[in-house]
This record gives sequence, structure tokens and C-alpha cells, in this order.
Amino acid sequence: MAIDILIAEDEPSILEALSFVLQRAGWTISAVMDGDAVMDAVRSKRPRMLVLDVMMPKRSGFEVLKQIRAEDATRTLPVLVLTAKGQNQDRRIAEELGANSFITKPYANTDVADAVRALIGAPVAPEER
Repeated sequence: MAIDILIAEDEPSILEALSFVLQRAGWTISAVMDGDAVMDAVRSKRPRMLVLDVMMPKRSGFEVLKQIRAEDATRTLPVLVLTAKGQNQDRRIAEELGANSFITKPYANTDVADAVRALIGAPVAPEER
């Protein structure tokens, strides 16, 4: 089953908050908690977009983003990068690797929902899926 958003985030409290905000806004979500699991989940669940943390165990979000952009099947997947590092260097790296959008933690819930809406549009009602 395809989902709207795959969240790749290793911090349980942030993952829970993101899941709550995005589900409450009407999107279907799935989540993984390490960099190695992202590509398997992207291939099997075929999300409409990926919310990707930079600092994750096993593989960084930057490594994952580089692989996503290198593969034909995932090259056009919209990716929103989340990071606690608000440094300009991280934003530059994310942009160079092909991130569609970038948000620095801590963030406002509305900022995340607005960024997702800008990348994939408003949620589709369950009866329209």
C-alpha cells in the first residue's frame, strides 16, 4: 500500500510529534528509525514524499539522500530534510544533494505541515484514495 509520507527519524519523541502532526493534518504516514531502513521502506511502501533526518544511526540522511537521487526509481521523490544542525553548510549540502526543502529543529508544527503541503499538496480524503 502506498503511503503519503515516510518519516526517517531516530529520536522517538520527535518521530511521535511528527507522526501526530502529519496524521492530524490528514496524511498517511509510515516511519523508520535508521538510515539503513530508509531505502527498503521507500522501495516497498512507495511514499509520495520523505521527511528525512540528517543525524541517524547506521547511515546519515545525507548518504540516504545521495542514494535516493542516484536511483531512477526514487530520483524524483520529494525530500524534506530535517536537522538539528542549522548551519549553512548543512543546508548547502542538502541542496547540493537534491533536497526539495529544508527545516531546522526546533521547528513549528505548522512549518512542517506547510512544507509537506508545498511538496505534495493537500491530503487526499480516504474515500478518494
